[in-house]
Amino acid sequence: MSRPAPAVTGLRPVLVTGGAGFIGCNLADRLARDGHHVLVLDALARPGVERNLDWLRRTHPGRISTVIDDLRNGEAVAAAARKAQAVFHLAGQVAVTTSLDDPWSDFEVNAAGTLRLLEALRRHNPGAPLVFASTNKVYGDLADIGLELADDAYRPVDTALRGRGIGEDRRLDFHTPYGCSKGTADQYVLDHARSFGMNTAVLRMSCIYGPHQMGTEDQGWVAHFLIRALAGQPITLFGDGRQVRDILFVDDAVAAYIAAWRRIEAVRGQAFNLGGGPANAVSLRQLIRHIEMLTGRSVNVEFRDWRAGDQRYYVSDIGRARQALGLPEPLPWRDGLTRLADWLGRNPVDAIPSTPHPREQRAEAIS
Repeated sequence: MSRPAPAVTGLRPVLVTGGAGFIGCNLADRLARDGHHVLVLDALARPGVERNLDWLRRTHPGRISTVIDDLRNGEAVAAAARKAQAVFHLAGQVAVTTSLDDPWSDFEVNAAGTLRLLEALRRHNPGAPLVFASTNKVYGDLADIGLELADDAYRPVDTALRGRGIGEDRRLDFHTPYGCSKGTADQYVLDHARSFGMNTAVLRMSCIYGPHQMGTEDQGWVAHFLIRALAGQPITLFGDGRQVRDILFVDDAVAAYIAAWRRIEAVRGQAFNLGGGPANAVSLRQLIRHIEMLTGRSVNVEFRDWRAGDQRYYVSDIGRARQALGLPEPLPWRDGLTRLADWLGRNPVDAIPSTPHPREQRAEAIS
């Protein structure tokens, strides 16, 4: 395990678990630019994230320290949490497919790892705010929502639901080991506010995209599509490609995390849906068409069978989050995709080859 850098020793850093990952490194960058010392706890398990960590260290010398370790290491977690002035908990096992291959490891990292972090704070640093990165997967496959097709995209038959999206009052319904482990962690975070008076809050994310995202078939699909298109490689769609998500540019997501910290006394014990909302709802096919227009290249699309647990439609109702956290209108998705394409033009990312899926019914993970 690496030791905290001298610049952070003796201070109260902001702890970002998973700080070398896509959202984590963007959040750590914002915190460092705001003048905070940032402690990154990351196992560096995801390919390519070392590049993000190197970028953080170069960009913010003296403000970034690191602990290269796993949420399953209680000593490392406790040491990192003990002095933190705030905690952003983004570390975790992120792919549904991986959870199906190894449910036990998925549980140990996502559920037990989160409880371990919460208990470390409760024992050693109970006043420190913690904001947790949850997922729309806590709502299950949403199969009870009546859908219709329009312009290569699923949409609710209920026009009111179509106009506002899925709200936080939607019943929880954990599907797949990943949904169970993240949902369990989600509920532990909320209950530590209720049972122990801790300053915790939850953001249930839809699809976040932007710079520093090493997208793959299993997670980070917007960046994955663009990276493969720029490399002239085919894109595999599971199902018919008419699945819809509300996509949110990472700067807007980071702003929500910062706002939750700043307003923790008002929002403690609450969960908020975080996404682009109905104005940023787009299907996979629609996004690929825009990528073709943006890059001036046609994209070869290959299809596979639907995967278990896939939500045909998920769009966040962001009204509650915007009101409680004081968030502005999210960046329109076409503008965000242009920004990501520009960043990739300056910072090429190798396309990760498509992998065979012997289990054709493996769960979808494009949340």
